[in-house]
Amino acid sequence: MTHPIPSVLPGSRVVLFEAMSERELVSRAQSGDVAAFENLYRSHAARVYAVCLRMVADPARAEDLTQEAFVRAWEKLGSFRGKSAFATWLHRLTVNTVLGEIRSRGRRRDEGVASEELRAVPDPRPARQPEAGIDLERAIATLPSQARLVFVLHDVEGFRHHEIGQLMGIATGTSKAHLHRARRILREVLRS
Repeated sequence: MTHPIPSVLPGSRVVLFEAMSERELVSRAQSGDVAAFENLYRSHAARVYAVCLRMVADPARAEDLTQEAFVRAWEKLGSFRGKSAFATWLHRLTVNTVLGEIRSRGRRRDEGVASEELRAVPDPRPARQPEAGIDLERAIATLPSQARLVFVLHDVEGFRHHEIGQLMGIATGTSKAHLHRARRILREVLRS
């Protein structure tokens, strides 16, 4: 597809296709309809950002990766055949985008997130009352990178260990070990 990706800016003129199904929006976007793609973007951007944020625990990187995922979606939209839901296809593309970026940065080593950095991570949801409980998103952000990736992919996104192994280029047993480590760390963090 040689069409430019739409810019999605506050106040940009968007044609809303509220009565149109997602399948119709995808079909129109595949034909080069930028407004249809922008509607798809608006429908899925928050979820894509949430997946990126959980995987990298860095809001600025998550924003960049969200944009990168949509650039790739625009470029690869012609390959979407409708055998699964668009959201499923986009989700897989997003996970692959994040993992590809992590690999390209050479982030194979585990690294913890400093407590100062955790305080800087904004909560994308509305503020909750203190008695509402523990902030699981911030607890997940404290995990070392590999453990966090496996935890998010397995326990949040529903991937199986062999799929995670293929996506991340690790053995199935390594995926299981990272998940065990992530759960142990989360239990400790959530108890305190």
